[in-house]
Amino acid sequence: MKLHIIFLFIFSSALYGCTGTLHNSFPENGMGGYKNFSSDETADQILDKVAEFSEVSLGFREKGEFEKAVQAMDQAYALILDVNTGDDPHLIQRKKDLRLTISKRILELYASRNIAVSGKFNAIPLVMNKYVQTEIDFLMKTYKNNEGFFINAYRRSGMYRPYMVTALKKAGLPEELSWLPLIESGFKVKALSPARALGLWQFIPSTGVRFGLKRDKLIDERLDPEKSTRAAIAYLKELHAIFGDWTTVLAAYNCGEGRVLRVIRSQNANYLDNFWDIYERLPRETARYVPRFLATLHIVRNMEKYGVDSIPTSSPLKYETLTISKQTHLKEIAKIIGVSPKILKTLNPELRRNILPGKKYSLRIPPDKKEILMAKLDDIPVFSIPKFKYHRVKRGETLSRIAKRYHASVKSIRLANKINKRGRIVAGKTLKIPVRGAAAYISKKAGKVKHSRTSRHVVKKGDSLWNIAGRYGTTAKKICKLNKLPNTKLHIGQVLKVPGRGNKNKKTLTKDNLRTYHVKHGDVPFKIAKRHNMPLQRFLRVNDLRPGSKIYPGQKVHVK
Repeated sequence: MKLHIIFLFIFSSALYGCTGTLHNSFPENGMGGYKNFSSDETADQILDKVAEFSEVSLGFREKGEFEKAVQAMDQAYALILDVNTGDDPHLIQRKKDLRLTISKRILELYASRNIAVSGKFNAIPLVMNKYVQTEIDFLMKTYKNNEGFFINAYRRSGMYRPYMVTALKKAGLPEELSWLPLIESGFKVKALSPARALGLWQFIPSTGVRFGLKRDKLIDERLDPEKSTRAAIAYLKELHAIFGDWTTVLAAYNCGEGRVLRVIRSQNANYLDNFWDIYERLPRETARYVPRFLATLHIVRNMEKYGVDSIPTSSPLKYETLTISKQTHLKEIAKIIGVSPKILKTLNPELRRNILPGKKYSLRIPPDKKEILMAKLDDIPVFSIPKFKYHRVKRGETLSRIAKRYHASVKSIRLANKINKRGRIVAGKTLKIPVRGAAAYISKKAGKVKHSRTSRHVVKKGDSLWNIAGRYGTTAKKICKLNKLPNTKLHIGQVLKVPGRGNKNKKTLTKDNLRTYHVKHGDVPFKIAKRHNMPLQRFLRVNDLRPGSKIYPGQKVHVK
């Protein structure tokens, strides 16, 4: 009770300006020589100094120098009480904002004495307020009602957190960030949000690419626990460099740094950048996201206090790696080394279709199985991606529903099964479904195109119809027509006929004679092409882009 009274006295003193003489005795050298303002200073200059004291206080807080942080904030408050704003509405509002901010931060200073352990970066304040308590109650309700979310997520955490903690410590980040996937994905590797965010750390495709996570028809590195953890660490570091406050960083991780920056800039004072300063202006999901993360930290650090029984966690994943350069299926490897295909899938979740890509790939296998696999590598059959899957039509099904299920187009299914636009499908009929990314189905009814001279091109990684057409001096439309392709999708190893012979002496803009350009904020294809004296269509072609394609800061493109 005594501690509460002392705390309330200190806070009320700061809030109402009853600070006594502490600010006069503040050590001048500890604050870089700051003194009380002179009569010659304008109100704006004094308020600038108040803001500086507030920032200095935050610096002391990050270093763990609590008393100096309080003294700096006290000095700031003493200055703001004496400043005369007159009738200037701008100065009146600025003084009001600063006074509110300083009052809140004094409260935070005392609340933040209970903080998470930090690395090289400043700590995560373990704030307790009504918003955090609401989320604790919510999580405990799911636990006590046996709904399973908290229990199951906590249990799964054992598989992945040991690696995350090690990686976070190595990067100098607070290891408590390893609990972020609990609220992001429930520690489910395949968790997919309505916004197409995927994996433990819930990267959307564009952010994943921005931080080095590759994605193609066979592999999505957002699903890899270790690769996605490294990408998340890089992203969190970048956000911390922008905001400098972990709660605001977490808000930006959830809804994007652009959204948070817009909220901060929309205020009268851009130094109102602490999460709790902007809480009510953020999207509802984000406003709950940060308190829920803090609630998770409170619970996992005080399991007994919150009545949570001891929950056993899953064992960390253990494996060896072996580089394989053959396109094959995981079930073939599982058969040879005598394990369940499910085990290999758990160790290699980034393999979207359980197929190795056919180039050097570091496969994870259970311990003690490496020598067995090495001895039988030549016996593993090559797996060719089938051109079709087969589906037996059920009563009530439509072509559009079937197409959606198999990620195919209605047109490609019609072509594969010779169904015209008025044709119907009947229950019991078996349909051929073109596999997404496999060789396109060629309709026998399509008219033949005569060419006196053609070349043959084997599709390689990174090829598209547009850059192939540019290389041979033709158009994508002509290649489609000659090969009777129903769409523009290609697969590695596919053989295409290309009209006309490629002239090796002819100068063409291929990636070999171009240089790399890193996309900057505000860049769009038209601006980049114009800046480097390239026709827009040529720029789009050599970078495998379409007119509506988006580009992102940090992305590499090829320019003249």
